[in-house]
Amino acid sequence: MKIICKAIAVTAGVLLAARLGAQPALKDVFEKKFLVGAALNPTQFCESNSLEAGLVKRQFNTITPENVLKWEKVHPEPGLFDFALADRYVEFGEKNCMFIIGHTLVWHSQTPAWVFQDDQGKPATREVLLARMRDHILTVVGRYRGRIKGWDVVNEAVAEDGTLRQSPWLKIIGEDFLLKAYQFAHEADPEAELYYNDYSLENRAKRKGALTLIKKLQAQGVRIAAVGIQGHYNLEWPSASKLDATISAFAKLGVKVNITELDLDVLPHPGRNVAADVSLNYKSAAKLNPYRNGLPESAQQELTERYAKLFAIFLQHRNEISRVTFWGVTDGNSWLNDWPVAGRTSYPLVFDRAGQPKPAFAAITALVHE
Repeated sequence: MKIICKAIAVTAGVLLAARLGAQPALKDVFEKKFLVGAALNPTQFCESNSLEAGLVKRQFNTITPENVLKWEKVHPEPGLFDFALADRYVEFGEKNCMFIIGHTLVWHSQTPAWVFQDDQGKPATREVLLARMRDHILTVVGRYRGRIKGWDVVNEAVAEDGTLRQSPWLKIIGEDFLLKAYQFAHEADPEAELYYNDYSLENRAKRKGALTLIKKLQAQGVRIAAVGIQGHYNLEWPSASKLDATISAFAKLGVKVNITELDLDVLPHPGRNVAADVSLNYKSAAKLNPYRNGLPESAQQELTERYAKLFAIFLQHRNEISRVTFWGVTDGNSWLNDWPVAGRTSYPLVFDRAGQPKPAFAAITALVHE
C-alpha cells in the first residue's frame, strides 16, 4: 500500500508541477524532514469546496479534523453516536494516502454537559464518568482501529501555572483520569500512536507542568508517542529561544514533538491573555480589525519573516519533530477570523483566501534548498 501511494504521489506531483510551473508542494519539500498537514473542515474532506480539497491533496500528507471527532459532534447524546462526517474524513485521508490524526478524545471543552451529569443534572459519580469515558474511547477509537494512526488522547489538561486544569474530568474522577484515558485508547487500538496536546507550552510554568505530567504517565507505563505543541503564535510570541527550549525539553523525555495547530495571528489581541483558550470572547471594535481590505505589504513581510524563523527552528529539530500541521487550509477558513473576536479578517496561514501561496510559503520552502 505504501509503495502504491508513493507511486501515485510522485506521478501526481510531476504532472502538477508541469501544470503549475513547478510550484512546490510542502509535503515534497519537507518529505525527508517531517510530515506537513492541515486541519480540515467538512467542505474540504467531503470535497464540496473543490478548490481547497485539491489544495489539500496537492500540498499535505497528514490531516487532522477540526471538529468532527470531538465529543459534541460524534457523541452528542447518551447512547447516540454520529459517524457520518467522521467516516468521510477518514475515507478522504485513506483515498489520498495520508497519515490520519484523530482529534480529540478527552477535553474539557466541546464536550456535552450530560457527560458530566446524572439524570438530575448533578455531577456524575467517578464510576459513571469513567464508564462513559471508556465507552466513548472504545467506540470511537475502535471504529477506526488501524485506520486513524495517531490520537490526541488528552487535550489541554494543564493550566497556565503548571498545575492540572480544574476540569470536570479532574474534579469528578481525580488525577488518574489521564492514566485511564490512555489505557482505554491503547485497549481500543494497541498500534495507534497516542499523544498529549496543549497550547502555551513555551511558557516556563506550563511547560514544567506538562513535563511533570508526561514523566508521571511514562512511569505508570503509558507509551506517549509525541507531545503536541499547538503553535498558536503571533508575530512576537514565542521567542526563538523559548520554542527551541520547549522542543528540546520534551525530546529529552524520549517522545517526539508534533507542531499540531500552527497559525500566526497578525491582528491585535484585545486582552492580556494571549493563550489559545477557546472560551475567550471579546467584543468587536474597528481597531481590532485593521486589515479588512487586505494585508499591507509591511505586515505581509513581518508574517513572512516570522514563518521563515519558525520553520528554521523546526528544521533544526527535524530529528525530534514528526509532524507540522497548520490549523486550517487557507486564511478564509481559519478559526482566527472568529476568535477571540467574531467577524474579523485574519491572515494567519501560508495560503490566501483564493488558495494561492503567500510570500510566507516561498520563504519556508526556500529554507530546504539553502
